[in-house]
Amino acid sequence: MGRPRLTQQQRARIAQTRQARRLRQAEQPVDQPSVEVATQLGRVVVRYGQTVVVDAAGESMLCTLRQHLDGIACGDHVRWQATEVGKGVVVGIEPRTTVLSRPAFNGQEKPLAANITQLIVVLAVKPKVAGYLLDQYLIVAAQLQIRAVICLNKADLLTPDQQAGFRARFAHYVQLGHAVIQVSCKQPGGLQPLRTLLAEHTSILVGQSGVGKSSLINALSSQSATLEGELSAATGLGRHTTSASTLYRLASGGELIDSPGVRSFRLGKLTRHMLEQGYPELSALLGHCRFNDCQHDSEPGCVVQTSLADGTVHPERLASFQHMVERLD
Repeated sequence: MGRPRLTQQQRARIAQTRQARRLRQAEQPVDQPSVEVATQLGRVVVRYGQTVVVDAAGESMLCTLRQHLDGIACGDHVRWQATEVGKGVVVGIEPRTTVLSRPAFNGQEKPLAANITQLIVVLAVKPKVAGYLLDQYLIVAAQLQIRAVICLNKADLLTPDQQAGFRARFAHYVQLGHAVIQVSCKQPGGLQPLRTLLAEHTSILVGQSGVGKSSLINALSSQSATLEGELSAATGLGRHTTSASTLYRLASGGELIDSPGVRSFRLGKLTRHMLEQGYPELSALLGHCRFNDCQHDSEPGCVVQTSLADGTVHPERLASFQHMVERLD
């Protein structure tokens, strides 16, 4: 049977439908680029909610995120598509080398910074240096397999004898392979030890509130006001955006991430093995005690206690290790 002929009215209706379809395709929203639009590589330098600033070959692009990319963090390498001049949408994320996370209230891990290669633990005379907290940061660095630096800020507040006392207190960390430096924002050349270690690295500052992390950021980078202005103008949130993690490119070389999330930093779920790996002076002794289930406390034949007596293991480090073991149990 042949195909029935269409009336003139039916043909007109079909033509109108096709024209309407073409118009809808032409009027596609600019924030939803078609798949034919080429993607480009960029680096997330700051995120606030579903808005990010992407560094694309030195140019800042204000981008929104596709809904399935909610886990993107400052420092991520991403693929984005342009939607209009200076704006775009992030459509993909490149594989990470490292990611620093913290447990969220829902029990899941919340990424704070990605692709970091160095952890700078900032200390100061006040608040009092907490060795237990310092060791927690070093455990994280060990898990990420990145370099850790112990940095005493506000060294100008110490006398020469007090500075020598600081170096003596943390000398055992130098023996463990960690760099230990003293810096000051108020002394000429006082930041040079830190600038030298930051070059060629993507670093993140961690430490207790009040140790001067923000002062170090402002002294090391001139980008802070620029990035804050870009994101504030886009979101209308003004200085509230200072609570966002931000990546700064340093004129002296390297990149520095400031993440307010580390102010309430706490360790995620750890196993006994992960904890022991954060103490290399102890992990080197594992398996050499008389008993396989040795707690390295007062058991006979404990090589850890022997190493404590001969100075190979520092008593503060052993005390913090045992305290964390108790928390695991």
